[in-house]
Amino acid sequence: MKKSLGIYIHIPFCVRKCKYCDFLSAPAGKDVQGKYIEMLLKEIDGYANLLKERKTETIFFGGGTPSILEGESIGRILEKLQALGNITDTAEISIEANPGTVTKEKLLEWKNAGINRISFGLQSADEEELCRLGRIHTWEEFVENYHLARNVGFKNINVDLMSALPGQTADSWKKTMEKVTALNPEHISAYSLIIEEGTPFCEVYGEHPELLPTEEEERAMYYETKSFLASKGYERYEISNYAKPGYECRHNLSYWERVDYLGLGLGAASLLGNVRKSNQTELAEYLKGNFEGEEEILSDVNEMEEYFFLGLRKMEGVDPTPYRNQYDKVIEKLMTEGLVERNGIHIRLTELGIDVSNYVLSEFLIE
Repeated sequence: MKKSLGIYIHIPFCVRKCKYCDFLSAPAGKDVQGKYIEMLLKEIDGYANLLKERKTETIFFGGGTPSILEGESIGRILEKLQALGNITDTAEISIEANPGTVTKEKLLEWKNAGINRISFGLQSADEEELCRLGRIHTWEEFVENYHLARNVGFKNINVDLMSALPGQTADSWKKTMEKVTALNPEHISAYSLIIEEGTPFCEVYGEHPELLPTEEEERAMYYETKSFLASKGYERYEISNYAKPGYECRHNLSYWERVDYLGLGLGAASLLGNVRKSNQTELAEYLKGNFEGEEEILSDVNEMEEYFFLGLRKMEGVDPTPYRNQYDKVIEKLMTEGLVERNGIHIRLTELGIDVSNYVLSEFLIE
């Protein structure tokens, strides 16, 4: 039986950088985008043997803004993967989309190419908050795109949201959730804003954190997220992800469950067996065909640590049985502290454990 594989494809282009973004992305002209696609197809060719040996269960176009590309480019990438590999009939094939770059024509081309899941980066339904973030779209444009996607036949849609934004209140956050859930998407990702170094936000709010919601306000939004989305039928299956039953993001679950995945494109990361590697991060070098970046061989200890560090992000937790000898004392200590609990054969984070998850997860690092 062929071993499962997930594929991540990085599209490093955007209309303009959002003020909070530290992702590997930047604006670029059509000529650069076109050359990038040619190099990406060349990189895929280099994995022909691997793709033939595996069955591809999930594909995820991320960025950057994958939706900035012409629909034809997405189709060419998927055609290449299909020709070389074994994409299953039930594969989840997702694309991230910025509402400022979506058209009916693109949606139709994506659907015809095999895309069956769209992840809209909305972030907020409040126009002032969108402006502060530097987003290129309005709430109305998002709603129009959302309905277009439904009308052309997409039945699996995620909406990305962010809380703890500058100027955001508990009331405006709840209004955003009310507006989004009224549209009834299958999946919602809800993250708290993180101020990253090197971003315009860091220049402003790194020096003036008092301009952001307080820690108490941020926690209130966090708890409101869980209770409100639960009341609308969304089950929390990972620390920051909520889904209607049966619509959990299979690609993201594969990361947390350490299923092998192949990263393609600028800066993309891969996990293949006990090897973690990342691609070239300089666009000029990638466009010359220099794809290789760094590589790390994971030890048995590294793999044990990752098993808990990643798996405990899931609400169902992990089965500690394979590593009971190494972690029994740690687990008992965390249970005594009320930070983890039994869930059948699994252990999982408690609500208190989620609040201090960085501490809990650090306990599984073997010094």
